[in-house]
Amino acid sequence: MSNYHIKHLEEYYQVYRKSIREPENFWEEIAEEHFIWRKKWDKVLEWDFSKPEIKWFQGAQLNITENCLDRHLATRANKTAIIFEPNNPDEPAEHISYLQLYQRVNQFANVLKSKGIKKGDRVCIYVPMIPELAIATLACARIGAVHSVVFAGFSSTALATRINDCDCKLVVTADGSYRGAKTIDLKGIVDEALDSCPGVESVLVVKRIDSEITMKEGRDFWLQPLLDNASTEGEAEVMDAEDPLFILYTSGSTGQPKGMVHTTAGYMVYTAYTFKNVFQYREKDVYWCTADIGWITGHSYIVYGPLANGATTILFEGVPSYPDFGRFWEVIEKHKVNQFYTAPTAIRALAKQGPELVEKYDLSSLKVLGSVGEPINEEAWHWYNDNVGKRKSPIVDTWWQTETGGIMITPIPYVTPTRPTYATLPFIGIQPALMDATGTELKGNQVEGRLCIKFPWPSMARTIWGNHQRYKETYFSAYDGMYFTGDGALRDEVGYYRITGRVDDVIIVSGHNLGTAPIEDAINEHPAVAESAIVGFPHDVKGNALYGYVILKDFGETRDQDNLRKEINQIISEHIGPIAKLDKIQFTTGLPKTRSGKIMRRILRKIAHNDLSTLGDISTLLNPEVVEDITKNRLE
Repeated sequence: MSNYHIKHLEEYYQVYRKSIREPENFWEEIAEEHFIWRKKWDKVLEWDFSKPEIKWFQGAQLNITENCLDRHLATRANKTAIIFEPNNPDEPAEHISYLQLYQRVNQFANVLKSKGIKKGDRVCIYVPMIPELAIATLACARIGAVHSVVFAGFSSTALATRINDCDCKLVVTADGSYRGAKTIDLKGIVDEALDSCPGVESVLVVKRIDSEITMKEGRDFWLQPLLDNASTEGEAEVMDAEDPLFILYTSGSTGQPKGMVHTTAGYMVYTAYTFKNVFQYREKDVYWCTADIGWITGHSYIVYGPLANGATTILFEGVPSYPDFGRFWEVIEKHKVNQFYTAPTAIRALAKQGPELVEKYDLSSLKVLGSVGEPINEEAWHWYNDNVGKRKSPIVDTWWQTETGGIMITPIPYVTPTRPTYATLPFIGIQPALMDATGTELKGNQVEGRLCIKFPWPSMARTIWGNHQRYKETYFSAYDGMYFTGDGALRDEVGYYRITGRVDDVIIVSGHNLGTAPIEDAINEHPAVAESAIVGFPHDVKGNALYGYVILKDFGETRDQDNLRKEINQIISEHIGPIAKLDKIQFTTGLPKTRSGKIMRRILRKIAHNDLSTLGDISTLLNPEVVEDITKNRLE
């Protein structure tokens, strides 16, 4: 019997060693004993990082929704699969049982089929955090369509780019969404996006906020009447292990977003296994991840991981600050949440409000606290541990990425001793390596380098949609035979890992990975802007905020600079979304550049951090005098 549920440290080391020494036997046991298959595999693993080509459970056939829904009907038909907690606390929560979810997924799958969607077609889902978001996702998987969920806070331009990149035939959206006290016109954003998406044939619209919207004849359909006429029964499409399950876009450090392709079998096995262990989930527990399904965290740890384990998972529509900053704690008390998984940004924002709001609520049901999206800083870790977990619930500070599909480095609660700011040890089967600048692996402890993974794991992305060459260049070309994560890390004296941050031009703001290039491209669209450069600087709630250095075409122009700043942020909102707006915009006459014309971001970063003592040798720059000018006019 393989160790599906690790219970103490000695067992972790024992299982970890086995997973490294005999990876194929290890994952074969996990796959065989804990999932249902239409056909077993011919080969567990075939891989070559130089191509790169990775195949897990080759020849196997399955449908992931049979593992998330059908197989639970015999024993858990009436168990709650999803608790929907609406934005407005006065609106009652909805409990959806495994049987109801199964029926609703089949109805939705039948509607998709009636609109001509078949295996392999791409469907874009641009829906707020309501049950239809999870149901649409599973309905696509049920019929073998590839879902591409786009976070419903992205602009119409960002949405159109993603729809066109993978050639979606159908879009699922809502009339609008609630966000705290505001409503957002989602259908209007979709209409604008579709002006430049010729491939979209139909749009299914969920009624959520009951707003007046325009419906385009022959293209747009209200979803509910179609569901009402659809059967609650439906065969699951038989999928090959390596058939694509979904595409999820991640912002790169260069303009075009990257559509990471995740396939079916390996992703299912790994997300289910990590969920069970990282959250130490037990049968009657109630689990809550506050992420949006529009991100990988929501895919893996709101939908697929929990449902594959027959868990009860909470879907939360609201925000942590509405109607007040006690909202998270109120939900935990109300639903007796046992595992709570959120982002450091949220923790920092809540910590600023003081502990009084936390103390109002009974949080005694909590057993495990989780953190995701960026490394959690020490102050936030202690606040979370002391006030929310009451020092009884271990914090799992999880490190992973859209590309990895599942959690990679993490404590296992009640198993791994935790240490603030450290993601601690690699998860079962994960083989990290720290590399130096010359491409040599740094062995032993107390070393710092670039974090790579030297052996495949089941849930890793297989390619970038439509651009395998870019996948190879981005992840497999920096270090021979290794997956390069783009992150730096250090390994301490006991072998614990601490992630030190991105080493490329990606900045993590409030847990969102924002590539600087697309933001700079947006700013440069402004008619008054000649050139721009973005860097991050420390922010006590967001972790990092964005600092923009902007060169105007006519610097002597007496335009109202505050207005200009508003216009620049407006353009960023339209092109990327409000999450990418700049906190500080400094107008400057020039940017420090190397003689080959490359912007020296390192120097701009130091100035934004107000760290002027270590600017280094700037005499080799093309224009060293500009540094003094920027420093003098730095924004506080």
